[in-house]
Amino acid sequence: MTAPIDFYFDFSSPYGYIGAEEIDALAASYGRTVTWHPILLGAIFKTTGGAPLPSIPLKGDYALRDFPRLARYHGLPFRQPVNFPIATHNAARAFLWLRGQDPQLARNFALACYRAYFAEGVDIADLAQVLNIAASLGVDADALSAALNEPAVKELLKTEIETAMQRGVFGSPFFIVDNEPFWGSDRLPQLEKWLETGGF
Repeated sequence: MTAPIDFYFDFSSPYGYIGAEEIDALAASYGRTVTWHPILLGAIFKTTGGAPLPSIPLKGDYALRDFPRLARYHGLPFRQPVNFPIATHNAARAFLWLRGQDPQLARNFALACYRAYFAEGVDIADLAQVLNIAASLGVDADALSAALNEPAVKELLKTEIETAMQRGVFGSPFFIVDNEPFWGSDRLPQLEKWLETGGF
Protein backbone atom coordinates (compact mmCIF):
# COMPACT_ATOMS: atom_id res chain seq x y z
CA MET A 1 0.00 0.00 0.00
CA THR A 2 1.39 3.41 -0.96
CA ALA A 3 2.28 5.75 1.90
CA PRO A 4 0.12 8.85 2.43
CA ILE A 5 1.38 12.35 1.71
CA ASP A 6 1.94 14.48 4.82
CA PHE A 7 0.65 18.03 4.39
CA TYR A 8 1.72 20.69 6.91
CA PHE A 9 -0.07 24.03 6.96
CA ASP A 10 -0.61 27.21 8.94
CA PHE A 11 -4.09 28.73 8.75
CA SER A 12 -2.63 32.23 8.23
CA SER A 13 -0.57 31.15 5.20
CA PRO A 14 -1.94 32.25 1.80
CA TYR A 15 0.29 29.67 0.15
CA GLY A 16 -1.10 27.12 2.58
CA TYR A 17 -4.58 28.05 1.34
CA ILE A 18 -3.51 27.21 -2.22
CA GLY A 19 -1.94 23.95 -1.08
CA ALA A 20 -5.04 22.95 0.87
CA GLU A 21 -7.26 23.47 -2.15
CA GLU A 22 -5.02 21.42 -4.45
CA ILE A 23 -3.34 18.58 -2.57
CA ASP A 24 -6.17 16.08 -2.06
CA ALA A 25 -7.22 15.94 -5.71
CA LEU A 26 -3.60 15.75 -6.84
CA ALA A 27 -2.87 12.90 -4.43
CA ALA A 28 -6.04 10.99 -5.33
CA SER A 29 -5.16 11.04 -9.02
CA TYR A 30 -2.10 8.96 -8.13
CA GLY A 31 -3.83 6.68 -5.65
CA ARG A 32 -2.52 8.48 -2.58
CA THR A 33 -4.21 9.79 0.53
CA VAL A 34 -3.18 12.88 2.48
CA THR A 35 -2.63 13.32 6.21
CA TRP A 36 -3.19 16.94 7.23
CA HIS A 37 -1.07 18.51 10.01
CA PRO A 38 -1.68 22.02 11.38
CA ILE A 39 1.38 23.98 12.50
CA LEU A 40 2.08 27.45 13.88
CA LEU A 41 4.68 29.35 11.89
CA GLY A 42 5.26 31.71 14.82
CA ALA A 43 6.54 28.81 16.91
CA ILE A 44 8.71 27.54 14.07
CA PHE A 45 10.15 31.01 13.41
CA LYS A 46 11.60 30.95 16.92
CA THR A 47 13.85 28.16 15.71
CA THR A 48 14.50 29.31 12.14
CA GLY A 49 14.74 33.04 12.78
CA GLY A 50 12.05 33.60 10.16
CA ALA A 51 9.45 36.36 10.11
CA PRO A 52 6.05 36.95 8.49
CA LEU A 53 6.51 37.95 4.86
CA PRO A 54 4.77 41.36 5.10
CA SER A 55 7.29 42.45 7.73
CA ILE A 56 10.28 41.87 5.43
CA PRO A 57 11.36 44.89 3.34
CA LEU A 58 10.95 44.47 -0.44
CA LYS A 59 10.04 40.80 -0.10
CA GLY A 60 6.87 41.74 1.79
CA ASP A 61 5.68 44.09 -0.96
CA TYR A 62 6.27 41.36 -3.53
CA ALA A 63 4.38 38.78 -1.44
CA LEU A 64 1.33 41.02 -1.14
CA ARG A 65 1.24 41.18 -4.95
CA ASP A 66 1.99 37.47 -5.35
CA PHE A 67 -0.81 36.22 -3.08
CA PRO A 68 -3.75 37.36 -5.23
CA ARG A 69 -1.91 36.63 -8.48
CA LEU A 70 -1.27 33.02 -7.41
CA ALA A 71 -4.90 32.62 -6.36
CA ARG A 72 -6.03 33.89 -9.77
CA TYR A 73 -3.63 31.44 -11.43
CA HIS A 74 -5.27 28.58 -9.53
CA GLY A 75 -8.79 29.93 -10.11
CA LEU A 76 -9.40 30.56 -6.41
CA PRO A 77 -11.12 33.54 -4.79
CA PHE A 78 -8.85 35.75 -2.71
CA ARG A 79 -9.24 38.88 -0.62
CA GLN A 80 -6.23 40.17 1.29
CA PRO A 81 -7.25 39.97 4.97
CA VAL A 82 -7.30 43.25 6.90
CA ASN A 83 -5.56 41.57 9.82
CA PHE A 84 -2.61 39.60 8.51
CA PRO A 85 -0.90 37.51 9.70
CA ILE A 86 -2.95 36.35 12.67
CA ALA A 87 -2.74 33.93 15.58
CA THR A 88 -4.25 30.62 14.48
CA HIS A 89 -3.87 28.41 17.54
CA ASN A 90 -7.65 28.16 18.05
CA ALA A 91 -8.24 26.95 14.49
CA ALA A 92 -5.30 24.55 14.72
CA ARG A 93 -6.46 23.07 18.02
CA ALA A 94 -10.01 22.79 16.71
CA PHE A 95 -8.71 20.93 13.67
CA LEU A 96 -6.80 18.44 15.83
CA TRP A 97 -9.79 17.81 18.07
CA LEU A 98 -11.99 17.21 15.03
CA ARG A 99 -9.35 15.04 13.35
CA GLY A 100 -9.43 12.72 16.34
CA GLN A 101 -13.11 12.10 15.67
CA ASP A 102 -13.47 12.41 11.90
CA PRO A 103 -10.49 13.24 9.64
CA GLN A 104 -12.75 14.20 6.73
CA LEU A 105 -14.73 16.59 8.89
CA ALA A 106 -11.47 18.12 10.11
CA ARG A 107 -10.36 18.57 6.49
CA ASN A 108 -13.67 20.22 5.61
CA PHE A 109 -13.23 22.51 8.60
CA ALA A 110 -9.72 23.47 7.50
CA LEU A 111 -10.91 24.34 4.01
CA ALA A 112 -13.82 26.32 5.44
CA CYS A 113 -11.45 28.28 7.69
CA TYR A 114 -9.08 29.02 4.81
CA ARG A 115 -11.95 30.16 2.56
CA ALA A 116 -13.47 32.28 5.31
CA TYR A 117 -10.17 34.04 5.98
CA PHE A 118 -8.75 34.45 2.49
CA ALA A 119 -11.91 34.71 0.39
CA GLU A 120 -14.52 36.23 2.71
CA GLY A 121 -12.53 38.43 5.07
CA VAL A 122 -13.51 36.57 8.24
CA ASP A 123 -10.96 37.01 11.05
CA ILE A 124 -10.38 33.43 12.20
CA ALA A 125 -8.16 34.65 15.04
CA ASP A 126 -11.50 35.31 16.73
CA LEU A 127 -12.55 32.19 18.62
CA ALA A 128 -16.22 32.98 18.00
CA GLN A 129 -15.62 32.85 14.26
CA VAL A 130 -13.82 29.53 14.54
CA LEU A 131 -16.76 28.12 16.48
CA ASN A 132 -19.22 29.52 13.93
CA ILE A 133 -17.36 27.86 11.08
CA ALA A 134 -17.33 24.54 12.93
CA ALA A 135 -21.02 24.86 13.77
CA SER A 136 -21.84 25.46 10.10
CA LEU A 137 -20.44 21.97 9.47
CA GLY A 138 -22.61 20.39 12.14
CA VAL A 139 -20.08 20.46 14.97
CA ASP A 140 -21.29 21.02 18.54
CA ALA A 141 -19.77 24.46 19.17
CA ASP A 142 -20.10 24.18 22.95
CA ALA A 143 -18.25 20.86 23.01
CA LEU A 144 -15.56 22.27 20.75
CA SER A 145 -15.17 25.41 22.86
CA ALA A 146 -14.72 23.30 25.97
CA ALA A 147 -12.21 21.03 24.21
CA LEU A 148 -10.02 23.97 23.17
CA ASN A 149 -9.32 24.70 26.83
CA GLU A 150 -8.27 21.13 27.61
CA PRO A 151 -4.53 20.74 28.35
CA ALA A 152 -4.48 17.56 26.24
CA VAL A 153 -5.61 19.44 23.12
CA LYS A 154 -3.06 22.20 23.70
CA GLU A 155 -0.35 19.59 24.18
CA LEU A 156 -1.44 17.84 21.00
CA LEU A 157 -0.73 20.97 18.95
CA LYS A 158 2.61 21.48 20.66
CA THR A 159 3.58 17.88 19.85
CA GLU A 160 2.40 18.29 16.24
CA ILE A 161 4.69 21.30 15.79
CA GLU A 162 7.67 19.63 17.47
CA THR A 163 7.25 16.50 15.35
CA ALA A 164 6.98 18.62 12.21
CA MET A 165 10.25 20.39 12.96
CA GLN A 166 11.94 17.08 13.70
CA ARG A 167 10.97 16.09 10.15
CA GLY A 168 12.48 19.29 8.76
CA VAL A 169 9.28 21.31 8.32
CA PHE A 170 9.89 25.07 8.39
CA GLY A 171 7.15 26.64 6.29
CA SER A 172 3.60 26.41 4.95
CA PRO A 173 2.59 24.57 2.91
CA PHE A 174 5.08 21.77 3.35
CA PHE A 175 4.60 18.33 1.84
CA ILE A 176 6.50 15.13 2.56
CA VAL A 177 6.16 12.37 -0.03
CA ASP A 178 8.07 9.12 0.47
CA ASN A 179 10.35 11.04 2.87
CA GLU A 180 11.03 13.65 0.16
CA PRO A 181 10.24 17.23 1.31
CA PHE A 182 8.59 19.85 -0.88
CA TRP A 183 8.13 23.40 0.44
CA GLY A 184 5.63 25.80 -1.05
CA SER A 185 2.58 25.64 -3.27
CA ASP A 186 4.84 26.38 -6.23
CA ARG A 187 6.40 22.95 -5.70
CA LEU A 188 3.13 21.15 -6.47
CA PRO A 189 4.19 20.47 -10.10
CA GLN A 190 7.40 18.87 -8.83
CA LEU A 191 5.43 16.89 -6.27
CA GLU A 192 3.15 15.65 -9.05
CA LYS A 193 6.15 14.65 -11.15
CA TRP A 194 7.48 12.72 -8.17
CA LEU A 195 4.19 10.84 -7.85
CA GLU A 196 4.03 10.21 -11.59
CA THR A 197 7.54 8.84 -11.90
CA GLY A 198 8.10 7.28 -8.50
CA GLY A 199 10.88 9.75 -7.74
CA PHE A 200 13.53 11.61 -9.68
